[in-house]
Amino acid sequence: MESLDKAKLSLQIVRERKAVDPVLFEIGKLSSITDYFLIASGNSSRQVQSIVRHVSKRLREEGFRPYGLEGLQEGHWVLMDYGDVVIHIFYQPVREFYDLEGLWVEAPRISPTNEAPRGNGK
Repeated sequence: MESLDKAKLSLQIVRERKAVDPVLFEIGKLSSITDYFLIASGNSSRQVQSIVRHVSKRLREEGFRPYGLEGLQEGHWVLMDYGDVVIHIFYQPVREFYDLEGLWVEAPRISPTNEAPRGNGK
């Protein structure tokens, strides 16, 4: 599976658990960290934990195992590292505080239905 397909699958999976405002960024040309960042949030730490568990289960079913998983116990900011795709699931107020979208404003956003990145609204 291509990195973009894996990223879009991850986006679809977080939406299955009603994640708040999921955004998929293509950052591979801007950073060597990863190819894609997926940022989403939940309205409570329990919802964050539920989203993360669901993503872990569904991606495992597709044959993907994370390189790392941090923050699940607290449920405020969970980082899921799948190598070419890094998933950030935030408790909404924490997401607003750290504003990762603002840090990656130059990165193109990926539409869940189109192959090509769309403009980032600048």
